[in-house]
Amino acid sequence: MGENDVIDVLVTQHGQIRDLFDEVEQAPPDKVGEAFERLTRMLSVHETAEEEIVHPYARRKLDGGEGVVDDRLNEENRAKRLLLGLHRIGVEDPAFWDRLAVLRTAVTEHARSEERYEFAQLRANTSVVERRAMAAAVRAAEALAPIRPHPGTESAAMSVLVGTPLAVMDRAREMIRKALGKRQ
Repeated sequence: MGENDVIDVLVTQHGQIRDLFDEVEQAPPDKVGEAFERLTRMLSVHETAEEEIVHPYARRKLDGGEGVVDDRLNEENRAKRLLLGLHRIGVEDPAFWDRLAVLRTAVTEHARSEERYEFAQLRANTSVVERRAMAAAVRAAEALAPIRPHPGTESAAMSVLVGTPLAVMDRAREMIRKALGKRQ
């Protein structure tokens, strides 16, 4: 199915996120900030799409979906807080690397839990048509997603209510910074 199946799309993105962590860790000192921005953008967009599309569907469709989704949302909130903390201290802070390792572990464990407990059940309990429709919806949600972490917006309702305005603000802030020649 590939890019037409929501599970395949999200699992592929999990691989891309692992690659982006590698990129940050291996970047020369003058490129760490740029690599970290790419990682941040990917994590923010990916999680927003899951929160708006995948988790609500899993909550309704799966036996025990409530618990499975609540666990994933708690993991996502923790990762967002860790990511936000990294942005607050900046890539030049000596604590950045240890905190990045903590974030990587949290994100990796979260992705593994999604794949094992949520995605496997979704694949078993949804049709090809449903997964294709969700893949299209995920792509649309990603186009409107914030590009920075915003802890507390993990529910679908909060994500939709505040996510789009936050996305506009994030993108405007990014354009202003680029125009002024600032990295962060």
